[in-house]
Parts: sequence; C-alpha cells; structure tokens
Amino acid sequence: MRCKKVSVFFEMLSAINNPSQRGSVDQLRVVMNTVQQLGASQGVNLSTMQTAMSALSSFIRPALQQQSQTIGFQELNHWVNQFAGASMNTGALQGLLTPQLQQQLLQGIAQKTGLPADTLQTLLPGLVSSAMALLSMGASKPGVPGSNSVLNAFLNSDRKQDTDLGDVLKFANRFLNLVQ
Repeated sequence: MRCKKVSVFFEMLSAINNPSQRGSVDQLRVVMNTVQQLGASQGVNLSTMQTAMSALSSFIRPALQQQSQTIGFQELNHWVNQFAGASMNTGALQGLLTPQLQQQLLQGIAQKTGLPADTLQTLLPGLVSSAMALLSMGASKPGVPGSNSVLNAFLNSDRKQDTDLGDVLKFANRFLNLVQ
C-alpha cells in the first residue's frame, strides 16, 4: 500500500498544516534546496542524493533510537532541533554516529550510490543536518506543549520503508513542484 510507505512524509504534511508545529512549506523548500545545492557542489544529482539519504536513514534511525533510550525522547527532540539545518560539525556528527558507524555508513552509501568515499565524506555532515531538519518539522513551536510527531514516526515505525528519508525527499520534491 503506497500510503504506508511514506508515513514520515505524511507526518510532515500534517505538521505543515498544524499551526502548533514548526513545519512549513518554506522549511521543506529550504531542506530541498540545501540537499540540491550540497549535491551540486560535488557534482551529484538529486536522484543520487535521494539514494544517499535512503542509505543514511537506515543508519541514523537505530542511532537515534539508541539516543532516545539513553537520554529520553524530549532531550533527543531538543538535540534534533539544535542540529536541524545547521552546519553539522564533526563533534555533533560523532555524538550521533561513532567513527566506526560513520565508516560503515560511508561504505553503505558508497555501495548504493557508487560515489567515492571522499565525496561522501564531504556530503555526510550536510546530509545528516538535512535529515535532522526533516525530522524537526514535527516539533512543537516554542511555548506550545506537544511531541515531535515526525521524529516519533521515524523512530517508532516497525517497517524500514516507512522511515526512508530518500522517499521523503522524492515526495517533498513532487509536493513542492505542485505548490509553486
């Protein structure tokens, strides 16, 4: 069933339509532009960036689940919001992914995309930052109680395809082309 496959994307659309959540069409547009510019800076097309984001999803989801169990969902939500769209520094990246996991991630993305490791090393901080920006869209606006529905959907889906951020980018691109 197609709608099951994009549950995180539907949570984003819901957040965009909910005035108490941070998500907006402009925020989604900024994430898409960032991913496109990041790829263009390394000669990588959007389709390959979507594939890279898909591979990234399968690595950051367990890492974020572990962080949620260690520090709690609210603190994880704060952490995701802190690094959403910001230039991901090495310390923040290492806070999420151990150097060993980063190496496995680079190898996994290289295998799926065919991109060289040095290109991926350059792309990784921006990809992670963009992923955090997507996941932060479900957070409540300051002063409004509530939980981050997008992050919650990403962490708690029992199916990998429901949490594929590459699919989210693909559908976001289509959505943004419709609302222009």
